Amino acid sequence: MTDRLRCHVTVAAVVADAGRYLFVEERIRGRRVLNQPAGHLEAGEDLLQAVVREMREETSLDFLPASWLGCDLLRLPDGAVTLRVAFTGETRPLPGPVDRDPVIIATHWLSLAEAAERFTLRSPLVRRTLQRFEEGVRLPLESLGGLVPDRT
Repeated sequence: MTDRLRCHVTVAAVVADAGRYLFVEERIRGRRVLNQPAGHLEAGEDLLQAVVREMREETSLDFLPASWLGCDLLRLPDGAVTLRVAFTGETRPLPGPVDRDPVIIATHWLSLAEAAERFTLRSPLVRRTLQRFEEGVRLPLESLGGLVPDRT
């Protein structure tokens, strides 16, 4: 009999403007950390719905995904893994107020160097995702197959 792997599927959004990235400062287990707008895939969602929802909940902005940046696995101390799928695109203001996720303290526009100097990054996935973005990785949304809605 083999052990079954426990896997958490998460999404993240990378939004850049003039060399700076949109980050959220959050309080996790009593620590203040920096992350991209990100969170868990919920039941009944596809990956695009999840990343748009997370952006709204954490920044009160609408997210327009343009491409995806790939995935990363992070092994957790309890033996589970997080599979993180990252997207990039643009944001726009929402027409009305949105209740922000209570763990979010603030949003910041920072370069990766400023972010790493002033804050603790939530996980190594934050840096990996931004490195991939800076390397110019942009994958078409359609290459995610059935993990996003058919856009035809």
